[in-house]
Amino acid sequence: MQHPYRFLTLIEQDEDGVYVATVPALKGCHTQAQSLEELLPRVREAIELCLEVEVKDVAPAMQFVGVQQMEVAV
Repeated sequence: MQHPYRFLTLIEQDEDGVYVATVPALKGCHTQAQSLEELLPRVREAIELCLEVEVKDVAPAMQFVGVQQMEVAV
């Protein structure tokens, strides 16, 4: 029986409009795409590939609390 995992995925948009997804609980797990519709299946695939390689290294599950965007002038 397969063990279900739930991962927090951070999605950002770069200066060129490309969507970039990162899965903090999986070292090196990230992908990108031109649209959110294209990005979401790629994230799932990236997670599956990372789990094939390092399922024993999955960080403990953390409960999502929220996201805050901070602006700092320097």
